[in-house]
Amino acid sequence: MGLRRTVQFAGGSVALVGGVVALALPAPYISESPGPIFNTTADVQHDENGEETEPIIEVDGAETYPTEGTLALTTVYVNGAPTSTLFVPDAVRGWFSPTVDLTPHELVYPSGTTAEEVRERNTAAMTSSQDLAFAAALDQQGIEFGVELFVEGFTPEAEEAGVGEQLQPGDRVLAADGEQITGIEGLRSAVNEAAGEPVRLTVLRGDEEIGIDVPTYQEADGDYYMGTLMGTDFDFPVEGELRLSENVGGPSAGLMFALGIIDTMSEDSLTGGESWAGTGTVDPDGTVGPIGGIPQKIVGARDAGAEHFLAPRENCDELNGRLVSGLDVYGVETVDEAVEVLEAVRDDDQDFLRQSEPCGR
Repeated sequence: MGLRRTVQFAGGSVALVGGVVALALPAPYISESPGPIFNTTADVQHDENGEETEPIIEVDGAETYPTEGTLALTTVYVNGAPTSTLFVPDAVRGWFSPTVDLTPHELVYPSGTTAEEVRERNTAAMTSSQDLAFAAALDQQGIEFGVELFVEGFTPEAEEAGVGEQLQPGDRVLAADGEQITGIEGLRSAVNEAAGEPVRLTVLRGDEEIGIDVPTYQEADGDYYMGTLMGTDFDFPVEGELRLSENVGGPSAGLMFALGIIDTMSEDSLTGGESWAGTGTVDPDGTVGPIGGIPQKIVGARDAGAEHFLAPRENCDELNGRLVSGLDVYGVETVDEAVEVLEAVRDDDQDFLRQSEPCGR
């Protein structure tokens, strides 16, 4: 009897130790949770320590006006390899939290991706989104500017698919399947519409305009890609500067950057003092593209005091069953449509708002 108890006790100790070790292991997931929001039109910003910093938006070379209300961009806290460690207890809590989403790591980052690569990618995407937002804002204001989309390089997947045999670094992309291309979102839409078939690009190589059938491939996220690394050259007649914390990256601030610039350049306030937040990528022609983490962003906006939210129309289905009380969410496809929604709420134009398609349910 005494021996059996000893064995049972020892076995229980091993199980206990095993459980403790398991809790200390990293979980193979990426978690997304609500992050802070940043008002793009505030005269003074505050850093994480509460210290005053410069405003996010400054425009030179054009008339600017005081703003009111808020047009805040939203963020998501991302936890998990390779930039951080998500432990098993954190993952378990995430499973039971209505405001946290967990995604298998391999569906987010290809094997071997480093933290430095992720940071560089997010920084580049943020810089690009600022240029695209400025272009979209000028376009909405009727101010002409020059823009060119060009090939910078290729991913390993693109090289395997033979894309590098068709395109060359420096090629200027003019059209896809006969439709003029002015930005990344337009090109991405054309590739997805090709659904795995080659997409016909019209490019300018040197002084020669040529047509090329470029292969596409599908990734684990369900979208289709060419695997080209694209750059954009702009020639703006108006200078502007957008500043944001170096800890915030990615392309999803484009819409709210653009609206903040438009509000800054408009004599009449877009918000009328209302508190808005939102998210979405933008193209130079004002097309609003989908983003990740939309359920977390509406929670972060509501918790920070926003009353209204602008979301990419393509993300609205993700909000079915996940809308939050106290926040009106409007889906938009273009910057022009976003401005119309802002003005309708400002002017209490109920006829316009009743005709708007709901975003989420």
